Amino acid sequence: MKVTDEHNERVAKLVFGTFYPHYINKVVKKGRTEEELHQVLEWLTGYDKEKIQKLVEDEVTVETFFKKAKINPNAQLITGVICGYRIEEIDNEITRKARYMDKLVDELAKGRKMEKILRKA
Repeated sequence: MKVTDEHNERVAKLVFGTFYPHYINKVVKKGRTEEELHQVLEWLTGYDKEKIQKLVEDEVTVETFFKKAKINPNAQLITGVICGYRIEEIDNEITRKARYMDKLVDELAKGRKMEKILRKA
């Protein structure tokens, strides 16, 4: 599926705090822990649990969330399809980073081993 400009705009304007609780529920419901979720998010963004909570409270958008993040250099190793989009084909930087995060959370929820989720070159 091709990512449209409208899709990119919608993703960028989403408030991180509106879907973050869904990430927590998803992984916990599948037998993983909130701590594992934070480990994955910190690997991707550099944000620890306290910083993520502050960003949720500040109601930052996905665009702001990723512009302030220190994305792991190995994030480019995250490939595959998520939400019908092939990650490596997404041109828009913000949308691609958001899909990286979706993919990692999905892998965590599906029981993938942490050493596989936290990619190494």
